[in-house]
Amino acid sequence: MFTSKTQTGAPKQDFPYWLVLAVGIAVFLLVQIATNDIYSQVMATVSRGVWVTIFVTLVAFFLASLIGLLLALASLSGSVLLRQSARFYIEIVRGLPILVLLLYIAFVATPLIVAGLNALLEPLGLGTVRTRDFPLLWRAVLALTIGYSAFIAEVFRAGIQAVDTGQIEAAEALGMNRWLRFRLIIFPQALKTILPPLGNDFVALIKDSSLVSVLGVTDVTQLGKVYSAGSFRYFETYNVVALIYLMMTITLSLALRKFERTRQLPDR
Repeated sequence: MFTSKTQTGAPKQDFPYWLVLAVGIAVFLLVQIATNDIYSQVMATVSRGVWVTIFVTLVAFFLASLIGLLLALASLSGSVLLRQSARFYIEIVRGLPILVLLLYIAFVATPLIVAGLNALLEPLGLGTVRTRDFPLLWRAVLALTIGYSAFIAEVFRAGIQAVDTGQIEAAEALGMNRWLRFRLIIFPQALKTILPPLGNDFVALIKDSSLVSVLGVTDVTQLGKVYSAGSFRYFETYNVVALIYLMMTITLSLALRKFERTRQLPDR
């Protein structure tokens, strides 16, 4: 309830005892992995899925950021049609759990897309496409892209609207067109507001990437499920799985906090 302050009035930072405890647990598990044959075997098996997790996260986040930016611009457009279309997309997608969206894209939307492609290709004599030609990995990436694009769109929209309207009006007075105003005035300033929540969404996406295991994609979680089901070593397996995710997410979270603190430092 009470927060101590420094002489400058800024909140005093508590010593990160929680981090010391977390590092201690991580070190203990790493020692187990290095010295215990069971933990070593689990790590050797599960770690093969790390690159899949990273690939899914990076590709989905990049695509979601691009779509989110376009959605944010559409939601701020002068066109009623664009604004309402963007709001429809954002509100519908944000109202769906990521897991439901993942299953819907994989098993409902993909067959519909294939049927639509075949309807176009067959009259042209170009052959047909099969649903199984679309790997489950890319269906998972598509689902995460769609799901996170709606949340990222709101981050971009809030950041753009936070820019001082006086500067935008000044740019208009200088004769800058809409594209130049956005590229030189609006977006660089909005980016300072956007980056912290955008980083938080990236951390959240790392965690939600574990949901692709329901499709059988061989990420960290799926390999952990398969190994534990065959060996019945649930305790050791999920300790390692949890350690891998925590090492990724906590490291990124700490980096984001440090970045935010550097932004808040007063100019000298």
